[in-house]
Amino acid sequence: MSLLPGVRLGPYEILAPLGAGGMGEIYRARDTRLDRTVAIKVLPPDLAKDAQFRARFDREARAISQLSHPHICTLYDVGEEGGIAFLVMELLQGQTLAERIRKGALPLDEALKIAVEIADALSAAHRLGIVHRDLKPGNIMLTKTGGGSAGSPLAKLLDFGLAKAAAPAVVIGAGADSLTASTHLTGKGSILGTLHYMAPEQVEGREADTRSDIWALGAVIYEMVTGQQAFAGESAAGIVGAILKDRPLPLSTRRPEVPLALDHVVTRCLERDVDERWQSASDVKRELSWIAAAPGHTATVGPTPSTRRARFVPLLLWAITVAAIVGAGYVWRMRPSAAVPTRDQTKTVLAIPPTSTVRMLGASALSPDGRSFVYV
Repeated sequence: MSLLPGVRLGPYEILAPLGAGGMGEIYRARDTRLDRTVAIKVLPPDLAKDAQFRARFDREARAISQLSHPHICTLYDVGEEGGIAFLVMELLQGQTLAERIRKGALPLDEALKIAVEIADALSAAHRLGIVHRDLKPGNIMLTKTGGGSAGSPLAKLLDFGLAKAAAPAVVIGAGADSLTASTHLTGKGSILGTLHYMAPEQVEGREADTRSDIWALGAVIYEMVTGQQAFAGESAAGIVGAILKDRPLPLSTRRPEVPLALDHVVTRCLERDVDERWQSASDVKRELSWIAAAPGHTATVGPTPSTRRARFVPLLLWAITVAAIVGAGYVWRMRPSAAVPTRDQTKTVLAIPPTSTVRMLGASALSPDGRSFVYV
């Protein structure tokens, strides 16, 4: 279903199409009441007609509308007109993180900044009991104008929480072709658009919670830093197998200048056991902020090959010096002692008469040959 320019959805006038996403088609529109430009997302008709979905969707939308956060796309309104259900959202200018990653891995400072902003947004939503369930680079918009350093984009999460009502139910059978999804979001039998970022509990069909978002955050950070997906495969079954069995190579293996602390943060995000992951997005944000604040990230940077060589030379010289000192000490202790003339020793027992007094201090003497002892 496509809407032509000039079509009205309540007080909103459609201006032009912007694209299509998992939750429907998106249009640029004008709010005729407030005279502002907005984005309108039209829900697919089959979802809009599902009473159970609509009830859950409306509850989620009301909760999301309460979110006011600089890194979450604002939801203004929810409506229905002529059987068309739609969302009215903040219009953002820029590119998605997915589009940015296609150009290659992000500079480390930029990747850390975006990661902190995403973690901050997740933390705010999780405190209200809202789980995204579809966090991926395509749902993160990098706006053209952002706070902080000049030209630095501001990250904003899209479709926040809306995936809950429409989360695909994944069914995995014995063969690669038996992986299907009862979903209306990404096409019949296809969930490849988001499968790469699904936590193990999601691909197994179990209930997702806030820690599922933390897994997805780890996968997104991994991709920002390396330019490669943490879990990949030639088929849906291959991707599921990687998620359930494999561990991605450490970030520092793919990019040696990555701080070792960032490696630790991402590795813990991607723990298959939910109890072993970070338990809150605020904890992840705190760790990422600490890494980003390190001057030049030198406190936690894993050494590059050139850095290793530069450090190895003085270390080797130091080791040689210590070994020489220790060796010299050992030789000194083990050296043969200078020859000292020895004399025969004789033990003599003297029977001193009981009436005699031996005065050892000055009143007695031993003869030079050691054979005579004179006493008083």
